Amino acid sequence: MTRLAKGSTIRRDAGIYGFERALARQGLHPVAGVDEAGRGACAGPLVAAAVILERPIKGLADSKLLTEARREACFDLIMARAVDVSVVVIPAAECDRMGLHVANIAALRRALARLAVRPGYVLTDGFPVDGLGAPGLAMWKGDRVAASIAAASVIAKVTRDRMMVQMHEDYPAYDFATHKGYSTPQHQAALQLHGPCDEHRRRYVNVRAAMESAVEA
Repeated sequence: MTRLAKGSTIRRDAGIYGFERALARQGLHPVAGVDEAGRGACAGPLVAAAVILERPIKGLADSKLLTEARREACFDLIMARAVDVSVVVIPAAECDRMGLHVANIAALRRALARLAVRPGYVLTDGFPVDGLGAPGLAMWKGDRVAASIAAASVIAKVTRDRMMVQMHEDYPAYDFATHKGYSTPQHQAALQLHGPCDEHRRRYVNVRAAMESAVEA
């Protein structure tokens, strides 16, 4: 990953669109933001999204800071107004096979590769991702300071949340619709009672422990 071009100074009051504007002034556009949802969950897929924005989205922010209703509204606006959007889903079994970090990197790369519009610059959240085919920058808490990453976080989270609600229909005992596969006390209790289902990630310590308890019983 590269640094911002010389002269691309971002003012403290530039707002969430400041990075994209600074990059555009340097001729580094369009800018794509990539982010994932479900990295910390012990059940369900990992979902990555890539978004290219050129129009402001009212109320856009890091998906974790938005209410469910606001995320849904932002999702619809992004899908309607973004230059390009792509989504990649990595199933739980593939996350186990590849290892979570490798799966995470692969998902971000695939999401970017699936964009129909080739970006001139890429912004990623948290850690650098090599092999993106364009210069880029890894940003600490990028989903809070860069609009394109925030948009990608919204697309990834809403897509995954909807999948987990649908998954609840197949596995109602785990209440995936409520906790979305994260390790809440309610989820842990269900995991201990019923053991893991096909959507649980076997590499996670709590899932392995539930599997061992089921075998001992």
